Amino acid sequence: MKKADKLSSFFSNEFPFNKEGLEEFVNTFAIKSYPKGAIILENGAIENELRFLDQGIIREYYATNNKEKNINFFTNAGFITDFSSFTHATATKKYQECLTDVELRVLSKEKFLSFANQYNCGKLFIETIFQRIVIQKETEEFNHFVKTAEELYLDIMKSKPDWLLNIPQYHIASYLGITAETLSRIRKRM
Repeated sequence: MKKADKLSSFFSNEFPFNKEGLEEFVNTFAIKSYPKGAIILENGAIENELRFLDQGIIREYYATNNKEKNINFFTNAGFITDFSSFTHATATKKYQECLTDVELRVLSKEKFLSFANQYNCGKLFIETIFQRIVIQKETEEFNHFVKTAEELYLDIMKSKPDWLLNIPQYHIASYLGITAETLSRIRKRM
């Protein structure tokens, strides 16, 4: 599937713009490529662009001077923007790193706002994205609180098997809040 097709498909399925608006919107995105290891979002930065993952794998994490905690992995086509920072012009607390070579489609906040005003669809897009993020984050936080690392690993096996094929185990261990050795023991028991 071509890059524009993934973005068009995403909006056709998730946010039905009129056909004319959708084509114009998709065509305003620029393509950016990043090498493995590139940091595309840093703590303290303010999001000023929409980023849509076309290809590759990105890890999202929090970090202090001596500790990192993985909070998400992006492996499928979709938006990877920190929408809280984007909409409120506040500094993000997150980092995003390319675990593979990555190709993104990018749109500046200025162009997005211009398009959203022209087609009157930006508010609905942001509200819908926020609702999904809140539901997803609440579910993840609850699961991390009540489930064991083994139960969380089983959830990943069922709902995100591509993570286990494409993401280094030490990153999965960080996401689960355990050591790589503990993850190895869990995997042996499965």
